[in-house]
Amino acid sequence: MSEAADQIFATLKHQAQSGAPLYLQLRKSIEDAVNRGLIGPGDALPSERDIATKADISRVTVRKAVQDLVKGGILVQRHGSGTFVAPRMERVEQSLSRLTSFTEDMARRGMVVRSAWLDRGLYAPSPDEMMVLGLSSDELVARVARLRIANDTPLAIERASLSASVLPDPADIGSSLYAALELTGNRPVRAVQRISAANLGDSDARLLEVPPGIAGLHIERISYLASGKVIEFTRSIYRGDAYDFVAELRLTGPSEEGRP
Repeated sequence: MSEAADQIFATLKHQAQSGAPLYLQLRKSIEDAVNRGLIGPGDALPSERDIATKADISRVTVRKAVQDLVKGGILVQRHGSGTFVAPRMERVEQSLSRLTSFTEDMARRGMVVRSAWLDRGLYAPSPDEMMVLGLSSDELVARVARLRIANDTPLAIERASLSASVLPDPADIGSSLYAALELTGNRPVRAVQRISAANLGDSDARLLEVPPGIAGLHIERISYLASGKVIEFTRSIYRGDAYDFVAELRLTGPSEEGRP
């Protein structure tokens, strides 16, 4: 990318001062170059020394701009190799009006799905699990935690809790929790889902292969049987750069206002 780099950093060197800090100008210059395709996924950036020389700025300024872009997921740093443009993530569009499993969602898109098990076991329930699942302190809760991967890209960490009476042996689950529940007549038919922004901590970011502190989505879902009984309590972390959640909204008539 030597010619593209010369163009990017030479332009920065000679552009009129906008009043913004130099590291912000450099960050914007690199980000614009990525968005315009001047430098593409996997391309290596010059060293901090080379960038500082080409742009006529200090290495401290270069380092700050690059660190900001790494935190934003635009660049990635590989120890001993250098700094590279991050792979372009193909975003997944998921409807909020249908209750489906991750496996079913990805299969419809023709993606190869696999899971890395993080936990499968029976435990004493937490206060939250007792309250949501209606468990007493002497009952057990089945916890199932998985790293969900599609086309070799980690997309989400799912941590599901169910009553041990429903899932007495979590090790029996295959590729889909909902498929396992369907076999026993316990597949949920509706759910209430709450989505909020979250900055990923070190351990979750490491599993999802993104920089710590990057924006993600925290999704809490409570799923119900047709009888109204809560069957599943799931708390998940999704990559913010990989998902678009879509909901269809309808204008309600006067007779429908105030209905749940």
